[in-house]
Amino acid sequence: MTVNVSVTVNGTRHDVSGVEPRLLLSDFLRETLGLTGTHVGCEHGVCGACTVLMDGHSVRSCLMLAVQANGSEITTVEGLGAPEALNALQTQFREHHGLQCGFCTPGMLMTGEDLLRKYPLATDEEIREGLSGNLCRCTGYQNIVAAIRSAAAILRENV
Repeated sequence: MTVNVSVTVNGTRHDVSGVEPRLLLSDFLRETLGLTGTHVGCEHGVCGACTVLMDGHSVRSCLMLAVQANGSEITTVEGLGAPEALNALQTQFREHHGLQCGFCTPGMLMTGEDLLRKYPLATDEEIREGLSGNLCRCTGYQNIVAAIRSAAAILRENV
């Protein structure tokens, strides 16, 4: 048995038939839609590499089935900005060297976007708490925290 899944991803509607009911959202995004920016790390929801925004909230796409996203609006890292037009958070990640190997970066960016939309993020402690569900083995987090702090300041100035 297969099902139909209709989702809007990065502003584009996708109506996909023949979706296996047990297909993970992460696999649907990567394999069915070809959006490989969403990384799959632990496949247990621990590392945060697969984080996407669904209806404005960060979710672990490795813990959700594609059918659970039916009717939802999803934003992946590809929907944040383009190489020639990065958004504020992406620009600050570049400016503050907030990535090294890059594997965790999509999840960090999506979690950061969610945090920036919901909280003032006035202190490093608040940012670190917000990122506590995302793992990075390379950076030591300091540059990621600095990038999010800087993006928060820029967004406050532009309000």
